[in-house]
Amino acid sequence: MNRSAVGLVLAFVLGVAFTFTALSMMQSTWHVSSHASLKALGVEVYWNPDQTAPVTSINWGILEPGDTKNVTVYIVNTGNVPNTLSISTGNWQPAGAADFITLTWNYNGSFLAVAETRQVILSLHTSPNITGITTFSFDITITGSG
Repeated sequence: MNRSAVGLVLAFVLGVAFTFTALSMMQSTWHVSSHASLKALGVEVYWNPDQTAPVTSINWGILEPGDTKNVTVYIVNTGNVPNTLSISTGNWQPAGAADFITLTWNYNGSFLAVAETRQVILSLHTSPNITGITTFSFDITITGSG
């Protein structure tokens, strides 16, 4: 093999080696495992502490001006973090009923632990000054926040 052939072979081998080295230096892989927990809030409302009778509707019966009626319900935290509860009303029919009827509860604002069931008394009060309303309806929303 003459000198120029040896030089050509050597140049080829060095070129291939350099190309593989350059390509391997241009890519790097690093695998990182990860895990997380998703925060889930949830509340459900039942008529009994055994959670076998869900509350889907409340019939307050017949009320007179100035009356207060109470119902007992059981609220359970179905989420995976402790939460506090809030209550709101809406969709009043007729709309003016909200001016004379109020809903309150005896919940004290303390945290409800995961899977904890809390007895709560809902109280519906009609104003002694209510007039012109013979039937009414409204929605109750209980929200868990954590």
